[in-house]
Amino acid sequence: MTGHASQDKPRVTPSDAQWALIARRFGRHRLAVASLYVLLALYFLAIFADFFAPYAPEWRDLDHAYCPPQIPCFNLTDGLHVPAFTRHVDPVTFRKTYTVDQDASVPLALFAKGESYRLWGLIPMKRRFLGVDREAWRERAPAPPQTVPTFYMLGADRYGRDLLSRILIGARISLSVGIVALAVTFVLGIMLGGVSGYVGGSLDNFIQRSIEVVNALPQLPLWLALAAAMPQDWSPLKVYFAITIVLSLLGWTGLARVVRGKLLSLREEDYTMAARLLGASHARIIFRHLVPGFTSHIIVALTLSVPAIILGETSLSFLGVGLRPPVISWGVLLQDCMNITAVVNYPWLLLPVVFIVAVVLSFNFLGDGLRDAADPYGGH
Repeated sequence: MTGHASQDKPRVTPSDAQWALIARRFGRHRLAVASLYVLLALYFLAIFADFFAPYAPEWRDLDHAYCPPQIPCFNLTDGLHVPAFTRHVDPVTFRKTYTVDQDASVPLALFAKGESYRLWGLIPMKRRFLGVDREAWRERAPAPPQTVPTFYMLGADRYGRDLLSRILIGARISLSVGIVALAVTFVLGIMLGGVSGYVGGSLDNFIQRSIEVVNALPQLPLWLALAAAMPQDWSPLKVYFAITIVLSLLGWTGLARVVRGKLLSLREEDYTMAARLLGASHARIIFRHLVPGFTSHIIVALTLSVPAIILGETSLSFLGVGLRPPVISWGVLLQDCMNITAVVNYPWLLLPVVFIVAVVLSFNFLGDGLRDAADPYGGH
């Protein structure tokens, strides 16, 4: 009975114990854990952006151009609502200003029914997480209303498009660029870094000199040159993948050097020599025996490289040589901020910057926490 019980007991490998220790150390890093939750929330909102966005990204209302943010509030009389605004246009400067209409409010509701849309382009839906309560509005209106009132939680742009909806939709592009470029960076970094550290010799010297050349190039001008070389008639999907590849070609060097340094110290270990004597191929030794030994360090290097990729896409799109309308990304949204007068009069146009800063800081804090958990003595 004892023998059978011992056979049924799951075996705990040293690798499992190492990951458990890393997870325990990471849990003590409160800032890194909070950053992880922030990133999970942002990616969750991006995945279900169609549901959380109050309006479709192309929806517009020119009568409410540059409408300021409307902060939802609650009271027992009106329930969940936002104050209604009345627009005024200066006859000389044509500047649009809005004043609060004390006698009217726009009722809101969770899971409100609105215009039909398709979630992920597949599932037909009509309800959104937060929107105008059309039934309550019809009941309050003194006469049959001709139009449904608008609701801008984060304000509107010059075409009367909801900024919150466009930020959530744009998060799909801006956040996914980092993940897709991360996959390309992972492949290039592991392959070139692994070959460089394991083989050594003249091949190692050639790869390292190539890395130094890539690192010596000024990244932003090179990004601009490569992005400007793309054909103007390409579809948005082609431009998206081209931008991803451009960012990846300049972001793999850090990971390659991490992999090389680790393989240089591990290739002479006893278990490596044993695998070599047993006839294991070089590829099997690298990817089956050596690389898994420092997976945590690879994860840290990749995590710390994501912010640079996201900032690269934002910079290119902001300068007009990356993604372009009708594609929506945070960099594309910031193109409206090139007009300093618009920024001064309508500062909510800078709100995409808040999301960019939050993502970059969260990835940096997450990477620091993972680095401390994987190598607690590395920084001392």
